[in-house]
Amino acid sequence: MEGKINILGFAGSLRQGSYNRALLRAAADMAPANVSMTIFDLEGIPPFNQDMEGAPPQKVLDFKAAIKSADAILISSPEHNYSIPGVLKNAIDWASRPPGDSAWNDKPVAIMGASTGMLGTARAQYHLRQVFVVLNVHTLNRPEVIVTFAAQKFDEKGNLTDQATADKVRELLMALIDLAQRAKR
Repeated sequence: MEGKINILGFAGSLRQGSYNRALLRAAADMAPANVSMTIFDLEGIPPFNQDMEGAPPQKVLDFKAAIKSADAILISSPEHNYSIPGVLKNAIDWASRPPGDSAWNDKPVAIMGASTGMLGTARAQYHLRQVFVVLNVHTLNRPEVIVTFAAQKFDEKGNLTDQATADKVRELLMALIDLAQRAKR
C-alpha cells in the first residue's frame, strides 16, 4: 500500500445505538496503519433550505470541509421505507450546494448498510447510487456489504461479532483504499 489515505465515514442514522454506526466503528478498527478514518456525526445538520445555501450553518460547512479533505468516503446507512433515510439525503444535498461548490465531485465512495430485516439495505444502497450519479461520485460497485439480521451480528455493546460480515467489511474497506489510491495518482 502506498501513501496515507484519509477516509471520512458517516452513518445515515442519528440513533446512538445504530447498527450502522457500529458498522462504521468496526470498519475504522479494521483500517490498516496507512489509513486514517474519521467518523462524522450528521446530528445537527438542519433541513436543507436553498435560501441559506450562500451562508450555510457551521455544521454544514464542517461537513463539506470534511468531505473535501477526505481521500475517500465510507457511508453506512439503514433503509427507511425502501430508500435512504431523510437525514442522509439532506446531508448529501447540503454538501452538493451551491452549484459549482459540490464537495462530492470526483470522490471515491463506498456504501454499506445494516438492517434487522432479511433484505438488509439493498434498496437504499441502490437509491444512494442513483443520487450519486448526478454528483459525479465514483461509487464502488463491489463488494456489496448488505448486513441482514443485524441484531444477531452485533453484541449488546455494538461490537461486530459475525466473522463473515467482518470479512466483507474488510474487503470493502480494502477496495475503497485501492480506489482512493488510484484516484490520487
